[in-house]
Amino acid sequence: MEQARRTATGPGRVLVAVYAIFALAATSRAGVQIGTKFHEAPLAYTLSAFAAVVYLLATFALARGGRWWRVALVACSVELLGVLTVGTLSIFDKAAFPDATVWSVYGEGYLFIPLVLPVIGLYWLRRTAPRRVAPD
Repeated sequence: MEQARRTATGPGRVLVAVYAIFALAATSRAGVQIGTKFHEAPLAYTLSAFAAVVYLLATFALARGGRWWRVALVACSVELLGVLTVGTLSIFDKAAFPDATVWSVYGEGYLFIPLVLPVIGLYWLRRTAPRRVAPD
């Protein structure tokens, strides 16, 4: 049996708040980009929308905790993989990214917070991992 621990307590509250801010920022950015100039950089703008979905899911899962812990783990892992992949591709294949995404150049437009945030999230999830409890 597993004993759930809260992910949104203590420093976890700040983490959830930062994720919520990024969810709002990424969703707004993707909405404007897709709504006004999708034809200019469809890959970049689709990746911005994908980042928004990842941030929304991570925010919700981190805030809920408990059985949502695994969802938060997957969301933070996908986010880190996305930041590293898109960051690297945006440096070496500039033609594919004529306009920036949330994760371009490892989140340069957002002070590299998108690169650091999933690392902090994964660290926090490790600290709040469900504990195995021996049955009585």
